[in-house]
Amino acid sequence: MSFSTIELHPTLLKGVADLGFTTPTPIQSGAIPPALQGRDLLACAVTGSGKTAAFLLPILHRLVNLPRGTTRALVLAPTRELALQLLEDLQALARHTGIKAAAVYGGVGMGPQVKALRRGVDVIIATPGRLLDHFQQGHASLSGLQYLVLDEADRMLDMGFLPDIRRVLRHVPKPKQTLFFSATMPPPIEVLTREILRNPVKISLQRRAAPAAGISQALYPVPRTLKGTLLVEFLKGGRIYDALVFTRTKHRADRLCKLLVRNGIAAERIHGNRSQAQRTRALAGFKAGKYRVLVATDIAARGIDVEALGHVVNFDVPSVAEDYIHRVGRTGRAESTGSAITLVAPDEESDIGQIERAVGSKIPRERLTGFSYETGEGEAPLAVPPAKRIATIRSRRAERRKRAA
Repeated sequence: MSFSTIELHPTLLKGVADLGFTTPTPIQSGAIPPALQGRDLLACAVTGSGKTAAFLLPILHRLVNLPRGTTRALVLAPTRELALQLLEDLQALARHTGIKAAAVYGGVGMGPQVKALRRGVDVIIATPGRLLDHFQQGHASLSGLQYLVLDEADRMLDMGFLPDIRRVLRHVPKPKQTLFFSATMPPPIEVLTREILRNPVKISLQRRAAPAAGISQALYPVPRTLKGTLLVEFLKGGRIYDALVFTRTKHRADRLCKLLVRNGIAAERIHGNRSQAQRTRALAGFKAGKYRVLVATDIAARGIDVEALGHVVNFDVPSVAEDYIHRVGRTGRAESTGSAITLVAPDEESDIGQIERAVGSKIPRERLTGFSYETGEGEAPLAVPPAKRIATIRSRRAERRKRAA
């Protein structure tokens, strides 16, 4: 099958061709034809499988010949980054159609979003919390809504958005068609699908999530105090050129980024304590090649889509196996290849066991030739214990009070 054999509007096919897409991915081949027929979909697809086009193209096809000025499609996404990425993808696919879209998310002023909602752009891409804010303030009615997409539904569950999703559904009319996409299908998500889908077509339903086939995986056992040194060695030694690096906490992301910069490696970070403008600049700089490394917490794990990203590094092993899948899924996207490296401290081995059970295979353990794993005990830790941080803050406050007196 090729895109030219799918009965999409010619303007959409032109947009697809402009992007260099010729052959649909498996999820696209399975999802687009029944979606074009108006069927509800329940799709369980791994991240990086091409699912965004699988739900955007059928909706754009249905909207292309309709009058403008009414919001007829709503896409719900868990994070700001994913909402912006979906908007970018939609604008690329719809570039020849005249279809307009807007993203609605927190962390920025509501003014431009209010204008978009009142103007009636064709498609709204929104995070649940900010959309509810607009509903409560009377900025959005979405009375003309016909098509609804829930993307990364399991991530929205993980982030506690399931009640918000139910509230959003009470604010909008029953859509003509609902497309439901999730990388995994935990029981609460299955309950939600039974509530909102009508006789759905089920696509690629996978009970066990796994990284895409094109991703090579490797574990590097290393003392926690040497993780930063080992990462620097990878980057300086040419094993890794560009990388999306994940840490467990915002504090560790900040300290790791500073360590990389001190070692002459262009790096930035993205996490929940950064403003939306800072996060947008960091991601744009990484995509443009200004930064070799983007350090991120899991807030970015499902919202970053970088073309031909070569490496993902788990600087900290995630405590939840599904987070590992979504992190490494930032590389090897759309049937390309990529590498996922995980640095494993001795106290993280139990989490690795959980991950290997979830993916159904052992991940190879490797060592970097020529790297000394026995030195560096005196390195400053990337994470300062909470008690020590609190004591330092109190000491500084006391010192300021003395000077003020």
